[in-house]
Amino acid sequence: MTREKTSFVYVTYIASTPEKVFDAITNPKIARQYWGHENVSDWTPGSKWSHIRDNDARTVQIVGEVVETTPPNRLVITWAGASEADNPDSYSRVIFEIDPHENGVRLSVSHIELEAGSGMAEGVSEGWPLVLSSLKTYLETGNGFDMSGCSKAA
Repeated sequence: MTREKTSFVYVTYIASTPEKVFDAITNPKIARQYWGHENVSDWTPGSKWSHIRDNDARTVQIVGEVVETTPPNRLVITWAGASEADNPDSYSRVIFEIDPHENGVRLSVSHIELEAGSGMAEGVSEGWPLVLSSLKTYLETGNGFDMSGCSKAA
């Protein structure tokens, strides 16, 4: 039996450059500033990536594989909870599209192939708006939100 899938698409406009937005997503030191996590990989297609909580335990929360990378405009990754890493059916896909737009960029994040009604679908539906707002704020002001107490910041 095939499980029902769901998808989410989020779009925001940021007063920045495509290069800075792409770097903010892929550079662990920058991601820590607005996400409270580090996205760690060499960002080569086929490479593994990890989403590591910036805490004393350095907890790996999300894992996946880099599917496509076209800096500074596109990044496609697979996404699964670390505890589900051995289950191929648990993986969803995240597509970051970064396009110049007037005086900044249009960032579109599509999180697709999520199991409908799952804890992951619920978490990302709340987490992405918070993370993207913090990213926008960080790039425009130099200060992201304090994500240390946010459980939904995936």
